Amino acid sequence: MRVLFITGGGTGPLHALAPFAMATRSEGHEVIVAAPDDHVQQLVDVGLPAVGVSKLGLFDAMFIDRKGNRLDRPIGPEAELEFASRGFARMAADSYGAISELARAWRPDIVVGGTRNYAAALIGNQLKIPYVCQAWDGIERVPSDLVYASDELSPELTELGLDRIPKEDLFVAITPPSVRPADAEPAQYMRWLPGNRQMALEPWMYTKGDQRRVLITSGSRAAMIPDLGVNFFKPLLENPVFADVELIIPTPEKVAEQLRELRPGLHTGFFPLDIIVPTCDLMVHHGGGVTSATASNAGVPQLVLADMIASADPTRRIDAYGASITLLLKDATPDDVAQAAQKMLTDPSYSVRARALQQEIANLPRPSDVVKVMEDLVAANR
Repeated sequence: MRVLFITGGGTGPLHALAPFAMATRSEGHEVIVAAPDDHVQQLVDVGLPAVGVSKLGLFDAMFIDRKGNRLDRPIGPEAELEFASRGFARMAADSYGAISELARAWRPDIVVGGTRNYAAALIGNQLKIPYVCQAWDGIERVPSDLVYASDELSPELTELGLDRIPKEDLFVAITPPSVRPADAEPAQYMRWLPGNRQMALEPWMYTKGDQRRVLITSGSRAAMIPDLGVNFFKPLLENPVFADVELIIPTPEKVAEQLRELRPGLHTGFFPLDIIVPTCDLMVHHGGGVTSATASNAGVPQLVLADMIASADPTRRIDAYGASITLLLKDATPDDVAQAAQKMLTDPSYSVRARALQQEIANLPRPSDVVKVMEDLVAANR
């Protein structure tokens, strides 16, 4: 079986799909991953064959429309949804031609894309092969997402004789049932596994001392969005609630350099989250989907300072489960943060619930199990 994976849109989507692609390859199938040029090396580094299909970066895709007009960051949940849907659709449009050439030359049997890697749906329709959509994170899909994306991709859809993005043959969810909405769409569940890149480890990364350990991160967005860069970390470094804990701040080097000036000796820079997070008592982050999944997978409570309302929706379901507290970054005061962090560091119920969620994730079907479902789809299509 030949499987074409399509990813792109930042390191989060790449890290979300990499474990499934690796499992497919480990099961003996041929795999190629199509991705933006600036992500190819990361895929190659984890052992995946990759092809660059677009020079368009995530920032330009989100903030410049197809006519070259500059866009402002949206305010409000529906505006955020439209902004993201159209931005990812522009990424799909930019890569579609190159992916089509790759697919016609290589002839995959099935195509897999992430939540908003819309080019996968177009390629599936073009080649008349099964199309699988794997969720990136805990954000649930809504019908208007495809409405906005279909409008943005209308030239490509018209060429295929379509008026909207085709539906997938299989939807794979990586959020455990207990923290999905009661009315969530049907899905093939799959155990979430970390897909982040690695480095040579030092002992402090996988062991901890007697101090409580808190990890703070704002993901890869820290280098692009000022509110998630030094402006995100500085108030937390100054918050008294974190004065007597060991702080670790994984962040792009550009931001880490400035943080070292504020606190010499701070562990900051690139570190593999999947190694460090299990040693932590609390993880504080911006609401990134892969970041949140890393904490859940490690059984660690989360304090979420969500920079977008859409990011807060899935973590509020983890709040209800008892394993996190979510605040909106724009509204949270230092006292709000201190009270929430102190509560989570002293009330053992948060750790108990986080470990229960970790166990539920571990009990979901493994990626190799879902590979077998793909094999059946391909067999039925022949």
